[in-house]
Amino acid sequence: MLRVTTASLCTRCQRMRLLVLNSASAFTVTSPNKKPENQLTVDSLYELSVDIRKVRKSKGWVLSESSAYVSETADLLRDMGADTSVIACILETHPEAVLCRPEEVASQRELWVSVCPNKRELMSIIEKFPASFFTLTHHSNQRDNILYLQSLRLSNRIIGKLMASAPQSFARPVQLNKEVIHTLRETYLDLGGDEGNLRIWLQKLLSQNPFILLRPAEAWRDSLGFLREQGFTTEELLSLVSSLRASIAELQPEAMRQALAYVEGALACSKDELKQIVIHCPAILYYSLPTLVGRFHGLMDVGVSMEQVKESPNVLELTTQIVLYRIQKLASYGYDVCSGSLDVIVGTKKDFEMSYSKLHLRQQRPLFNPVAPLRSAED
Repeated sequence: MLRVTTASLCTRCQRMRLLVLNSASAFTVTSPNKKPENQLTVDSLYELSVDIRKVRKSKGWVLSESSAYVSETADLLRDMGADTSVIACILETHPEAVLCRPEEVASQRELWVSVCPNKRELMSIIEKFPASFFTLTHHSNQRDNILYLQSLRLSNRIIGKLMASAPQSFARPVQLNKEVIHTLRETYLDLGGDEGNLRIWLQKLLSQNPFILLRPAEAWRDSLGFLREQGFTTEELLSLVSSLRASIAELQPEAMRQALAYVEGALACSKDELKQIVIHCPAILYYSLPTLVGRFHGLMDVGVSMEQVKESPNVLELTTQIVLYRIQKLASYGYDVCSGSLDVIVGTKKDFEMSYSKLHLRQQRPLFNPVAPLRSAED
């Protein structure tokens, strides 16, 4: 009786398993989210040594499109100087490229060649920013924006960098970019800038932040208007704009107000002293309040006085970790930063290394391992 019951249960289990498998199979076939792959596309990509698994994982929908131009896209890239590995890398990173019509890609190539005629350099840009090159919408806007920026005698290298890093700037109507450039020009000249240096100033601005054209012209006016209200002179504003360059387009009056109020209170300084601190350390204007609070607390924790911060406000540009590392390193050489100037620890890593090398202090090797090289927290 027991054997019969056991056999009956096993038979039922097998039937249930078959039923579950059949149900799962039927669900996979009928699932609305599962489109069959275009085998021709898959095979063509495979022949180009493209990792199909990566494409399936990141953008599998491309493999299901009915129309694709894999060989045509590969031929165009090959004609531009790309080898097999580069083609495979581009199509793995941006598989949507195979969905672009060949004639549209050819027109796009002509557009980019007008800015970057060197095939090797252009191919390097496409390899790093394939999405920017294969974004074929708003072709006329792209062309108009290129012609406008070239009419300003901006370097083609800068224009190419903008096209690669911030393609949105070229997708929008040229009039919007003209308004921003006009505001930048007015700002620079109103603050006493020289017309002869305007082009160089604009190029530096655009190279530091390719997205600057996406900021509305009003943002510039609001930021500068707020700083004028704080009592900064025209000359001081030009100094700030030149120092902050692209960052000033992203400053928010309310955030600047909070930052200045906190620094003024923490350092117990006057309005005039605060202005000088900002001029020497413009970064204060774009640090968030939590960042400033954290850095002030970090300085106080290691024994730095607020008077020292007043004298060397650039120390606020350093993270607490870097400040601590530099103070400890100088302390191991016998130099007490808390009783001296903070100028020795401010600046870049190279600046710091030059500063402490001038102290001519005796270097003490770590006791735990006399031959171990000193490791840098900034490496």
